[in-house]
Amino acid sequence: MFGKGSRKLETMIGDGTRVVGQVSVKGTIRIDGIVEGDIHADWVVVGETGRIVGNTQSRGMIVGGSVEGNIEATETVELTGKASMTGEIRAPKLVVSEGAVFDGRSRMKGETEPSETQDGKVRTLIPAKGAVGTNSSCSNFSS
Repeated sequence: MFGKGSRKLETMIGDGTRVVGQVSVKGTIRIDGIVEGDIHADWVVVGETGRIVGNTQSRGMIVGGSVEGNIEATETVELTGKASMTGEIRAPKLVVSEGAVFDGRSRMKGETEPSETQDGKVRTLIPAKGAVGTNSSCSNFSS
């Protein structure tokens, strides 16, 4: 289900259950209830009725419910079609399905930060002068 070296589901927080405080799990945790606090686990699955209010650190995470907080994953984060995420996501791989709501920032971690080139200079994301559609004050993009 989660790739090589993944473990079976070890912990489940059921619908109607509310946990307040830090949660630390070896293996996979599925949340269908509410967790108010930080979560540390190998894998985190947030079901459609699940809600996290806090930061999450894991190898990977699948969000089908609601997350208010930051996510840091060493492998992957997936926001399914019914997910609602507010906060920052840091992961080398991010999947956002159609219908998911993501209000925040994402950073793809690697050997070098995405805003720096090999010589340490910051790359600009603004097109060169004379490029069609250049507008440095533009904040909305449409397709």
